[in-house]
Amino acid sequence: MLEYLNNTPYAGWVRESWGWPIALTIHAFGTATVVGLIFIIGLRLLGLFRTIPYASLSGFFPVIWIAIAFQFVSGVTLWMSKPAQYLSAGMFDVKFTLVIVGVVLTAYFQATIKREAPAWEKAGAVSSRGVKFVAAVVLVWTAVNIAGRLTAYLTSLYIA
Repeated sequence: MLEYLNNTPYAGWVRESWGWPIALTIHAFGTATVVGLIFIIGLRLLGLFRTIPYASLSGFFPVIWIAIAFQFVSGVTLWMSKPAQYLSAGMFDVKFTLVIVGVVLTAYFQATIKREAPAWEKAGAVSSRGVKFVAAVVLVWTAVNIAGRLTAYLTSLYIA
């Protein structure tokens, strides 16, 4: 199956044309958007950016989900260019697992902000549950970013 994917015209286009730089650029912008907005939300919940109301943080999530969709499509494109290499390097499995955890945590995080933001506004502070949640989400997306870089570096060691 991996050999079939590796030999598709699409995978060939990615390796031999502008496919790789286009997909990599989209993937990088998606990563910057997801991690950047998650960090802005996290810093707000930790007390910075006080001019941003807690309730308005929900407005960042549609952009985050769009960026995650772009990351998925561009990630599949990059993966198809050398699927066996990515799987043999091992770090791809770690990254993919962290992405799944990150997506699930982000969905719960979004629901938590939507549900609890009015109470935070009223109290003037984020609950300890909110702080723990933001710490987990920021940590996981940071780990995704690190695992992504390690995936690229370690996969380059396995030249087919």
